[in-house]
Amino acid sequence: MRVAALVKSRIDSFPAGYVFTLSDFGLDPSNEIALAKLLSRMAASGELMKAAKGKYYKPRKTAFGVLKPAYEELVKDYLVKDGEIIGYITGTAAFSQMGLTTQISSGIMIGTNKYRRPLIRAGYQVRFLMQENPIEEENVDLLLILDAIKLFREIPGTSPAEACRKIIDLIRSLDDNRAAELERLSLKYTNYVRAVLGAILEYLGRPTNLVRKSLNGVSSYTLPIPLSVLPTKKNWKINEPTRE
Repeated sequence: MRVAALVKSRIDSFPAGYVFTLSDFGLDPSNEIALAKLLSRMAASGELMKAAKGKYYKPRKTAFGVLKPAYEELVKDYLVKDGEIIGYITGTAAFSQMGLTTQISSGIMIGTNKYRRPLIRAGYQVRFLMQENPIEEENVDLLLILDAIKLFREIPGTSPAEACRKIIDLIRSLDDNRAAELERLSLKYTNYVRAVLGAILEYLGRPTNLVRKSLNGVSSYTLPIPLSVLPTKKNWKINEPTRE
């Protein structure tokens, strides 16, 4: 069978929205140039959509237009490598699933242990958030809570106070062991994240020894969190911005 026929047969087997590269075809390296040209022609004709250089997908057509692949599919090469988790979707897309906002994300944010420059995938801006903790399947939900504290002022479609209130509810739902792990993971985050977490844990009657010891006790933090939302905040030197 000719290369073109093999390629088209293989593409037919891919589900709509699956992002593929030259390596998905298993062709001899001598055929890669011909393969690249064929995929480029198919993208130009509209048979395929181009997600990024060397990355394509079959368009999924609906009554509302052509749908893009899921975020996880578009950036899967930054999420898993050789079967190991190397990153996770965070930011607005994740916060929406956590119930912190109803906004739909116009970009993709990935938590990662390695510094990476922003890039574009299928029209989405992809940004990276440095994560100093090991990224494991068992701790991603906790890392997302800490990311939400870090970014709570930037969560769209909600106020910082409401975002904080919902984060408190998420932490309230954790059992003691998971809350202790959350506290441990917070030690890799910046000071104000630890201060906010400490205030939340104290408010919920949970231990705060680790975060308390990690803070110098002198620094104060100006954050838009009302006393009515977090009554223990002053114990952690969290102050509201001065109103003019």
